[in-house]
Amino acid sequence: MPTAARHIVDTLHASGVQRVYGIPGDSLNGFTDALRASGTIDWVQVRHEEAAAFAASAESQLTGELAVCAGSCGPGNLHLINGLYDAQRSRTPVLAIAAHIPSEEIGSGYFQETHPQELFRECSVYVEHVTHAEQMPRLLRIAMREALEKRGVAVLVIPGDVALQDIKAEPQAIRAASSRTIPAEGDLAAAAEALNGCERVTILAGAGTSGAHEELLQIAERLQAPIVHALRGKEHVEYDNPYDVGMTGLLGFSSGYHAMEAAETLLVLGSDLPYQQFYPQDATVVQVDVRGEQIGRRTPVDVGLVGGVKETVQALLPRLDTHRGSKHLDSATKHYRRTRKDLDSLATPSKRTIHPQYLARLVDQAAADDAVFLPDVGSPVVWASRYLTMNGRRRLIGSFTHGSMANALSQGIGASAADPDRQVVALAGDGGLTMLMGELLTLTQAQLPVKTVVFNNSSLNFVEVEMKAAGFVNYGTGLTNPNFADVAEAMGIRGIRVESSEQLPAAVEEFFAHDGPALLDVVTERQELSMPPAITAEQAKGFTLYAIRTVLSGRGDELVDLGRANWRQLF
Repeated sequence: MPTAARHIVDTLHASGVQRVYGIPGDSLNGFTDALRASGTIDWVQVRHEEAAAFAASAESQLTGELAVCAGSCGPGNLHLINGLYDAQRSRTPVLAIAAHIPSEEIGSGYFQETHPQELFRECSVYVEHVTHAEQMPRLLRIAMREALEKRGVAVLVIPGDVALQDIKAEPQAIRAASSRTIPAEGDLAAAAEALNGCERVTILAGAGTSGAHEELLQIAERLQAPIVHALRGKEHVEYDNPYDVGMTGLLGFSSGYHAMEAAETLLVLGSDLPYQQFYPQDATVVQVDVRGEQIGRRTPVDVGLVGGVKETVQALLPRLDTHRGSKHLDSATKHYRRTRKDLDSLATPSKRTIHPQYLARLVDQAAADDAVFLPDVGSPVVWASRYLTMNGRRRLIGSFTHGSMANALSQGIGASAADPDRQVVALAGDGGLTMLMGELLTLTQAQLPVKTVVFNNSSLNFVEVEMKAAGFVNYGTGLTNPNFADVAEAMGIRGIRVESSEQLPAAVEEFFAHDGPALLDVVTERQELSMPPAITAEQAKGFTLYAIRTVLSGRGDELVDLGRANWRQLF
């Protein structure tokens, strides 16, 4: 008779799960032993449970299927929380097995006791405590269904003794059901009236446009509308797209910002861009989202359409007039070409330093046509959003909504484990890498050929930019780093260090040519500014205040370095 733990393993296997990420512990013994005995599911042992959850998040985003992580009782599963928040906010299905202390000790203040149901409630669509083995089959099915259908995190809390109890139950395959959601006829008519009754329509497209590229281009052509994309929409929107005018938001392009500002009507397709200040103030807004609760969350909406982007656009197209005037589109695309030229001019070699834009451009040019890119939160996301080229086969995955450091390498583990023959490129900041640097050993132990690029600027660089914009003197942001290439070599990973632009092209070529995991440690310009698409009066005031305070604090040489690094952008 199988144990409850073995039933979990058999059900996961029947449902297509191929691996579980985690760290073993005594309260997980029943589960890990069932994995060992079955031999049907791989155990990917990481060095920190946070990385296990990040890895599961990335695998799920890459495959679209349920991914699984596990943590032992108390601190073990508590470490999962940050990565699970990322999965939850990325709306991707992940099941977390959270082991618990012995059943008879719950509530006694026992060693490592926590209250997992309370801890995980905010970062999950479902969390439940299994108190008896007989509950397990049903609760497991419910948890998997909740994760798959709600596209989020489900957590099963299981005391170690319950996992070892015998049960009579046959495993069942749990798979996501497919569906199409189309808005009501009246709502479609109202949207068509709004779009037909104006001359200047701009489209804001996000991650919800996945799988709807053809429909996106069709509606842009019909409306003669420029398409602005949010960060999570980049991989789905910008390729083979004559209507694309770049990104908006804090990391975006000036062309995207101005195309939004110039709109009479804004058509939001599957986007949840969080920054209210980047929406036009006086435009009519039509929003399409498969989740009705998202409608109007960021800006007031005149017409809300609850439906999938692909099927909603298909239903809307026959109702739309062909816009004959292209002045708005032509102006926006011309602005984008100028902006793109200006951005590209910054991605050039320098005799004095290595500009991070140049590194990002070389990585983009050398990477595979179907590479998976995973940028760390902070400056690597800026350079990825501006210099990585999407083509419909490449993927761009990151902690774009939760915004956590240390995601790049950890998510690289999940992406590479899910598809070891595909090139996986982690674009790591030096701060993010060192936060979970032990996961380099996971690459060695699991034989995962992740390519890790380190933007080594000896600082929490994006935090420094934010401080400058707010008028604060940089404080507490410097990092004393080792030679990361030497560290990688000590861990069994090919390490390459670059300190000059002249060395960089050959180093990037060698880095990608290496068969196996490799780390490219590039010493980049610390003072490089990532200019937002529009400078507000408050930011200008803050930057001036920063300059004055920096001089008064006796650190005026920093302003000289800042000017030398950014004269190309500032003048």
